[in-house]
Amino acid sequence: MTCQVFRTPDARFSSLSGFDYRPRYVEVDGLRMAYVEAGPAAARPVVLLHGEPSWSYLYRHMIAPLAAAGYRVLAPDLIGCGRSDKPGAVADYSYARHVAWTWAWFEQLGLGDVTLFCQDWGSLIGLRLVAEHADTFARVFVGNGFLPTGDETMPMLFSAWRAFARYSPVFPVGAILQAGSRRWLTRAERAAYNAPFPDKRYTAGIRAFPRLVPITSDDPATPANRAAWQSLARFSRPFHTCFADGDPVTRGADRALRRRVAGAADAAHTTIRGARHFLQEDQGEAIAEFMLAQMGPSGCA
Repeated sequence: MTCQVFRTPDARFSSLSGFDYRPRYVEVDGLRMAYVEAGPAAARPVVLLHGEPSWSYLYRHMIAPLAAAGYRVLAPDLIGCGRSDKPGAVADYSYARHVAWTWAWFEQLGLGDVTLFCQDWGSLIGLRLVAEHADTFARVFVGNGFLPTGDETMPMLFSAWRAFARYSPVFPVGAILQAGSRRWLTRAERAAYNAPFPDKRYTAGIRAFPRLVPITSDDPATPANRAAWQSLARFSRPFHTCFADGDPVTRGADRALRRRVAGAADAAHTTIRGARHFLQEDQGEAIAEFMLAQMGPSGCA
């Protein structure tokens, strides 16, 4: 790994719109990984895994209702994102490292009996964790996410996104979040998404994500993801899908998840209306309501 690791100054996060949760930190592989937490510390945990190029701020519409229902809600910032440390070279990032970093965070906090919600890269990482550490997870919700193996046909929009992340001289994170959301984000909200990245030195991680998605059958991540699908076929705990009705990137992936994951057969599923790729921005409260309808209040299964 490069000797350069960047840490976003705290002052960049001093005026976050609607997100006053105190950051907490653990060390994983010599890097500081940030997260926020709300709700009773002794309650059953709900983990919210974000994708690219967002951070835990994406979940501000979901954290409060889930915590108010009696759950311990935790939302980490993936390495390279949010308040977490940011290795400075694209080559510092790999799919396997992201899985290892995130699992190390679970281990540091001693989490078990977890309800997981994951989206975008949060799903690519989260579904691997569910497959490889199934006993840790009591219930799973996937919104706009999948576990690619390189055997699928990727949409043209993803190819364009992959090229943009690699070659564009600018990477306007707030504008990217706006493009993937149906509702109009305020200037303060767009600024909050830009906050982790003071300049281009901080963006290696978010630029790396698209090229780490397996798009060919000989990708380094393909064997592990194929093995994960075999494990998910045996994962019999409740597995729910709640995909947006307006996401061209992951459209139809929910059907494959419901067909292939054992726990999806008898679980409730829904379509989140009026949302695009970042469905947490568009309909966060509705997603939390759907989750609570399946989980029950006050940590009851």
